Amino acid sequence: MPPYRIVVRVEVLTPRTLDEALRLKAERPEARPIAGGTDLLVELNFDRTRPETILNLAEVSELKGWAHEDGSVRLAAGLTYTEAMRPELAELLPALAEASRTVGSPQIRNRGTIGGNLGTASPAGDAHPPLLVEDALAPAARLAVRTKLGEPCARHNAVILDLVKASRPDTVVVTARSSAAYGYLFGTDREQYLSLVDASLKSLSALVPRLVIVGPVAEFPDLNMGHALFQSDATSPVSIGELPAEPFEDDARLRELARRIGARYISGVSDFCDALTCRYTLYMDATHLNLAGAQLLQPALRAALVSDR
Repeated sequence: MPPYRIVVRVEVLTPRTLDEALRLKAERPEARPIAGGTDLLVELNFDRTRPETILNLAEVSELKGWAHEDGSVRLAAGLTYTEAMRPELAELLPALAEASRTVGSPQIRNRGTIGGNLGTASPAGDAHPPLLVEDALAPAARLAVRTKLGEPCARHNAVILDLVKASRPDTVVVTARSSAAYGYLFGTDREQYLSLVDASLKSLSALVPRLVIVGPVAEFPDLNMGHALFQSDATSPVSIGELPAEPFEDDARLRELARRIGARYISGVSDFCDALTCRYTLYMDATHLNLAGAQLLQPALRAALVSDR
């Protein structure tokens, strides 16, 4: 039986207003936010994280419920799946209500929040499609916008650009998937995909004071290979000769584009590979960084976010 880790002290910060929550997060950047807790508690149960400070958002009034506002429906980030299923809101947003019914058990639906589902970028992004269908915008004027760009869909990119125009954030962080991924996952023409990425990044750069581009990591088109590595050792090195060349070519292209448009660039290839091998840094779904990958990326991302453009 593995030894249990005993935490002597966990400090819980409980702001009552959004301004107070933002101030506390700025003062205590190591504090882990928690609302419903359906993601953080899983990490705690598996001993993947042991935060010394937790930022409890359950009492922030601005993050609760929903309302009619200027001809639109405003959903607070703390809106739960159960609340989204209730008749009055379900009549206005039936797709969101239907998606909410598919989430976990009643206990999870009572605690899990729409904002948390978006903010964690979970592979189980139940709320993402119905909100995208409704052209939802996420106000983030005082926060960095975390999003994924480069989907093989011009409309999706247009929605993201509209979101950035409306919210006017100080910083946008973009993660770029390898063109190899879109070849085998979606059958997208590589040059078309790369042109879409270039145009979108140029448009974003003109909209925000600081653009941070996280380049592609080594891709594993054989998902069975990725699953085996994940189950054995998530940091196992893999010979570069076994991997597609596209991520390395895309890395050089994006690095040069970032230089031309004045964006910060973080190279996934440089951080996760040496001259001969690459670490397996993806989750078993092959689209999200695993814990080892996130830990390797964290210092570079932190440096990019705190530096001046």
